[in-house]
Formats: sequence, structure tokens, C-alpha cells
Amino acid sequence: MHSYICSIHTTVAVNKPMEILENKTFDELTIGETAELTRTVTEQDIILFACLSGDNNPLHLDEEYAKSTQFGQRIAHGMFSALLVTTAVATKLPGPGTIYRGQDMKFQRPIFIGDTITARLELIEKKKRGNLIKINCTMINQRNEVVFSGVSTAIAPSEKIKIKASPLPKLSFEAEA
Repeated sequence: MHSYICSIHTTVAVNKPMEILENKTFDELTIGETAELTRTVTEQDIILFACLSGDNNPLHLDEEYAKSTQFGQRIAHGMFSALLVTTAVATKLPGPGTIYRGQDMKFQRPIFIGDTITARLELIEKKKRGNLIKINCTMINQRNEVVFSGVSTAIAPSEKIKIKASPLPKLSFEAEA
């Protein structure tokens, strides 16, 4: 098992175009509307999540230990998949200005380093009082296997927002001897 030193660099790539985030207001949303977010899980994702959460379960960080488990290899933290769902809600449907209220969730399969997972969102309910919405969330891997499912509850924004996405800092990791 390695221990890691995490460094954050706040430089921004100058030649990279800024992503534009645009929301859908409560009034613009329609039942059945969908959105997706896809990401390939890296070792750095798992290390960063462990650093952020303090969850150093060897199932996530220790290759030798993980080989002896039912999974045969390291897996991503379950809450990492929930985090990707919240990211999809906050950036895709409805997008910026959304206030997350809750998440019912079920972890159905492990997510391994190198898996490409897609969070699929579908708006299933709107309640005008309080701009409350419910979103069905399903996450699949590259083999089209469901790894996560649930329902998000949120408050949809009432004002239109179109904004440049804030740049994320670059991160680097070094294994300590």
C-alpha cells in the first residue's frame, strides 16, 4: 500500500476553450427530458476521493488486499458514483443554480479503475410549489451494466443562467516511499 502526497496547482490552460454551462429553468423543464454525463474512472479519481473524504478503506487503495476480496481488484468508492450523479444534475439537468435536496440510491455493481461510466438522468416529476423536481438516475458502465440507480430530488432554478465554467485546478499525486 502506498501513501500519497497531493499537490494542487491553480494554473489554467490558456489555449483551452472555456466550457459554457447553461441551465434549464423550472418553467423550461419537461417531464421525460434527459441528459447524460460520461467519465472514465482513474486511479487519481480514487486517490483524490480518499484524500477528500478520509475513506482509506484498503478495498479502494491497497491492490494486494483488494485482490483477496470478492472483486479481485480495487474498486471506486460507492459515493464516488453518487458524486457523479450530483455533478450531472448541477451541470446538465437542470444545471447551474440547482439546489440539491436529496438522493435515494442503490449501488448495484462495483466500479473499477478504467471503467467508463455514464450517468443518465430523466426528469420524472415537477411540483410548481417550491420548484421541486425528481430525476431518475441510472449509471451504466461500458458493458451497459447498471452500476447505480436512484432518484434525485432538487429545487430547479427559476432564473436563466448561462456562464463560463470555473476552471478546475490541476492536481498531481506522488507516492511516498
